[in-house]
Amino acid sequence: MDERLKKQIEFILEIDKEKNIFRQTHLSNHGRNENDAEHAWHMALMAFLLKEYSNQPIDIAKVMVMCLIHDVVEIDAGDTYAYDAENLKTQKQREDAAKERIYSLLPDDQKKLLIELFDEFESAQTAESKFAHAMDNLQPLLLNNSNGGSDWKEHGVNSNQVYTRQSKTKEGSVKLFELTDKIIKQNIEKGNIKS
Repeated sequence: MDERLKKQIEFILEIDKEKNIFRQTHLSNHGRNENDAEHAWHMALMAFLLKEYSNQPIDIAKVMVMCLIHDVVEIDAGDTYAYDAENLKTQKQREDAAKERIYSLLPDDQKKLLIELFDEFESAQTAESKFAHAMDNLQPLLLNNSNGGSDWKEHGVNSNQVYTRQSKTKEGSVKLFELTDKIIKQNIEKGNIKS
């Protein structure tokens, strides 16, 4: 096997570990906790299906790859719960170290490309990264809503926390933020999210 293919296979096997990183969000209808790979797959397919609601024209293939790679760093850095203020303080540092180690398994050109896409996603400045962030926010919100808001209740999450996190959704899709806002308000009324 040549060196390039060897590196690609090593990376492919390494990212399989993403299936072992479990998130706080549960699968729909009170299933088990989802893992990072399931979250990424779900986001990528959502992006394809919902692309017409992007605020701006987007390269959907680029968005889908961003969705698929954005949590690979959690193999080393672990999942940081969206409302965990303490661990959010060190998230970037942990993820930057993971990004360097994991993407360095690839041939240099592919390492460079995936790091650029990861960094673009993190910056949330382009149309593609804004829409990918909208998917990253909407996906767990939909699952949590399907579970009667149980994850919000379990963690005592309040409306200010949810709206702060979901504010990025609006930058990627005003239409999907309208849906988000409706879901949040329903869950506040039901007592699933503290007002």
